Amino acid sequence: MTIKDLQPAAVFGIFDEITRVPRPSKKEGKIRQYLLDFAAKHGLAVKTDAVGNVVMSVPATPGHENAPGIIMQAHMDMVCESNDKNFDFDNSPITTIVDGEWLHADGTTLGADNGIGMAAALAALTDKDLVHGPLEALFTVDEETGLTGANNLGEGMISGSILLNLDSEDDAEIFVGCAGGVDTTCTFHYERMMAPTDFHYFKVEISKGLGGHSGGDIHLGRANANRLLARFLYSLIADKHEIALAEIDGGNLRNAIPRAAHAVVGVQAASKESVRVAFNEFVAEVENEFSGIEPTLELELTSIDRPDFCVDSQTTTRLVEALYAAPHGVISMSRDLEGLVETSTNLASVKMQPGSTILVTTSQRSSVESRKWDIARRVEALFKLAGADVTHGDGYPGWAPNMDSAIMHIASDAYEELYGVRPAIKAIHAGLECGLFLEKYPHLDMVSFGPTLQGVHSPSERMHIPAVERFWGQLTRTIEKVADIKK
Repeated sequence: MTIKDLQPAAVFGIFDEITRVPRPSKKEGKIRQYLLDFAAKHGLAVKTDAVGNVVMSVPATPGHENAPGIIMQAHMDMVCESNDKNFDFDNSPITTIVDGEWLHADGTTLGADNGIGMAAALAALTDKDLVHGPLEALFTVDEETGLTGANNLGEGMISGSILLNLDSEDDAEIFVGCAGGVDTTCTFHYERMMAPTDFHYFKVEISKGLGGHSGGDIHLGRANANRLLARFLYSLIADKHEIALAEIDGGNLRNAIPRAAHAVVGVQAASKESVRVAFNEFVAEVENEFSGIEPTLELELTSIDRPDFCVDSQTTTRLVEALYAAPHGVISMSRDLEGLVETSTNLASVKMQPGSTILVTTSQRSSVESRKWDIARRVEALFKLAGADVTHGDGYPGWAPNMDSAIMHIASDAYEELYGVRPAIKAIHAGLECGLFLEKYPHLDMVSFGPTLQGVHSPSERMHIPAVERFWGQLTRTIEKVADIKK
């Protein structure tokens, strides 16, 4: 069985086309052209704005012109993570695999976040049997790395009063709120030194962690490869080993828990065997701590040739100490919604940059604005103490729940009518674009829903096929119910 055999055929057929179009964040040109071609093929009205957002629209079904206008919203870009370091996300299609009731990719992220939302919106726009009022679809750029599209949505791009965000990941759940977030970047400046000739050099590798979404999965206690790497390096310093750091790299994206990290480090030749023993003990500790949580995690120590250069010893110590001390994970839980993470931080990436700098990126989230900035400034204070230059991004607002929302009740009724289950009403710790839309269009009544996705932002991402059919049913029934309302 392939994706083309799955139901609903209209949704999966379009999703199959989307998986063949490269769409990394900030490189949405190809998927934008796909959308424009789709609109031309189906005779849909279409417009774009200065940052590359796309809006398509169709007029109301005759007799429903006075119904409230609906905006279906999804983002174009996808998180690009692969088990194959040579996979070319800029040019290569995603290979999909049907595995029982689940759809996943072949060693990469699937891109159902948010390709399935795009596919459902396009299918609704072109469904000749669907009864609807004025109907729009908004496709934004760069949601995953900067919320650029939502932040810079052009004036007059949308006209509806109801927004259906199609970017949630749990069947039978409707989301009415989300966390706000801000990124913090910390830059270390170092001097290049000749690597000592009397040292023995190792490559330390942490790999094949589960990773996952830094919002939706942060409460699961998965390993952060950056933290594990820093932990081992700090243990060498604490045990009075003189170390020479030649290379360090870990994580990629601010919104993904780091799955892999590595460092090239030297120690005095006389200490190499004691370091091997220390590493074996470290591996045993990690395996015990993450038993049942990280089934595929690998830790490896291999001897390598002497590199030419290394980071000066003072910066090495300050960097390792800061990385080891940096907070990661859940900071506090919500007092209003049971089981909801309120505040968290993700030690996202460590990258050596041109110009003798090392860039550490972290991401903070909270449904409480003051606590979002509290944890961001804690991270700032720590890295300033370590001598780094620290800056914060502009951030994005949270979306406060409106329990009097009309569309919340309509979407909930639609699901229950179809499937006999009252969906749970929730807020999500992940960031959604809804808060930004509400800032620009405060009149909008919004909900977010979608099919069940697991392992998003990692190569283990998968989508529950039966949930897609329920998602499609809920979307179309909600649109039909709104069509019967008179403004």
